[in-house]
Amino acid sequence: MADQKDTFRNIVFEAVKSYAAQKAPEAVVSEEQVHVENPPKPEMGDLGVPMFMFAKALRMAPPQIAVEVAKIINENAENSSLGTFAAVGPYVNVKLNKASASIDIIKKIVEQKDKYGSLSEDGKAPMADQKVMIEFSSPNTNKPLHLGHLRNDALGESVSRILKKAGADVYKVDLINNRGIHICKSMLAYKLFHEEKGETPESLGMKGDHFVGQCYVEYDKYSKEHPEAQEMAEEMLVKWEQGDPEIRKLWQTMNNWTLNGVKETYKRTGVSFDRFYLESETYLLGKEVINKGLEDGIFFKAEDGSVRIDITEAVGVDKDGNNQTKVLLRKDGTSVYITQDIGTAIKRHDDWAYNRMVYVVATEQIYHFKVLFYILKKLGYGWAEKLYHLSYGMVNLPSGRMKSREGTVVDADDLVDSLHQDALKAINERGRDNAVGEPDEVAEKVALAALDYYLLQATPMKDMLFNPAESLSFNGNTGPYLQYMGARISSILAKAKEEGLELNTSDDALSLLIHESEWELIKALQRYPEIIKRAAENYDPSVVCAYLYDVAKCFSGFYRDCPILSIAKENGVLASARLVLADCTLTVLKDAMELVLVPYLDRM
Repeated sequence: MADQKDTFRNIVFEAVKSYAAQKAPEAVVSEEQVHVENPPKPEMGDLGVPMFMFAKALRMAPPQIAVEVAKIINENAENSSLGTFAAVGPYVNVKLNKASASIDIIKKIVEQKDKYGSLSEDGKAPMADQKVMIEFSSPNTNKPLHLGHLRNDALGESVSRILKKAGADVYKVDLINNRGIHICKSMLAYKLFHEEKGETPESLGMKGDHFVGQCYVEYDKYSKEHPEAQEMAEEMLVKWEQGDPEIRKLWQTMNNWTLNGVKETYKRTGVSFDRFYLESETYLLGKEVINKGLEDGIFFKAEDGSVRIDITEAVGVDKDGNNQTKVLLRKDGTSVYITQDIGTAIKRHDDWAYNRMVYVVATEQIYHFKVLFYILKKLGYGWAEKLYHLSYGMVNLPSGRMKSREGTVVDADDLVDSLHQDALKAINERGRDNAVGEPDEVAEKVALAALDYYLLQATPMKDMLFNPAESLSFNGNTGPYLQYMGARISSILAKAKEEGLELNTSDDALSLLIHESEWELIKALQRYPEIIKRAAENYDPSVVCAYLYDVAKCFSGFYRDCPILSIAKENGVLASARLVLADCTLTVLKDAMELVLVPYLDRM
């Protein structure tokens, strides 16, 4: 419908310009003021343009302008080839000629195939000139990935795919938080409870990240009865920064255990990265930059010996009205979390100069990123203006909030395993074991669809409860329902092929697609480029999720009202045209499902 939109925009603009010349010759109107929208109800029309932006120049109420503009449009008989025009409140709307519009939309999908959706109305990818680096996941090497990481990973991976679809050059990075006091706590627990026994993940039959996470829980329990544990961990951190060989060797061993386990989870969940950054390799650069900033007067040394910066300009005064400061180096010279973030940001831009850097990090860190971006600007880095924090809300199970140090965290692997088993059970109960191919492989894909779609369908900023049972439903707004719809269309296409019914993309055939249910589906498919553009600009996969569900519902209504195979003998041309529409729907569904991490299944 892009062609119809352009035509409609031009028609409305020419009419507005004509009316302005009559009513207010001094008025200035431009084509940029003509914004084409989709009316909220089908009966109002297929496209509309609001007249609000012309009210001031013409000194008239928008509804009155709409009446006059629609009148001018309808006086030109040539415009009727596009459709029927009318004033609807403050809008000029058009009900398109279904036959010609259907031909244009469907042929565009047929020609562009999986490229459909990447191009805007002007024929260009909306983010073709953008280089976007996106950081997500950022695990700590003292524990395995948990449910919170799964939402982070789903957002980061999905946003990356959406940006690529919109034409951006995307570079995915993962910052591994592999140093600091929390890492030392796991190391201390290992030395206390496992080292003498020579225990390893292999000897205990455990995944490496799970074993190190167990050590972290053991430290927490130990520290409650032994207050000196905190000081012991701090001493270990100082030794680490001093390069103590024994501490460094243990640190490297436990880091490898964790990272190998985490990467297994990434592979299983379809998450990938172009580069891994290690905090242990960037924090020293951060320290150098901070010491240089201290010399230059950007930072100052506090009475306690720590290096700080006044951040009042960025975050305001505290509750008592005093200026706020941020510690950048502790009094003993050791770095804090923001130290390595400063070094990492600088190194990344040196490595890959981007137009935009997106940090996918929970809303709890909003303050941190305000401070980080402010510090980088104060240091004189112009690219700091290109930094963006994509914050997301907390995610929990109905049982409550997770705390990894207490061992109440919802482990990512365990959650996917549980969903896998529930999906396999559902396949068995439905008697689909033989029909789906390899049940275990299908169950894994259903589990991932259930998980990721549920996590992505809420807007990022929203806190949410992950309900496993709801996520696995094959009805309603879920990943498995979309998989079922994709498999259903695949089945229709396969059966049509068996019966010798072929796709017919001729104008004569496609012009027959004028039933209301056909039209609603075609209009839904037409919106895909707009959806991609909006989702990319807002870094919001929930836009694609909502769209997918809408397309699936439209196809369901279409197939209910417009049979394909059963009419093939009496009206083969119409059946083959409807088959094309089904094929186009599958093209869009598969493409959009890939963007929100829902694996496609041709059988369910």
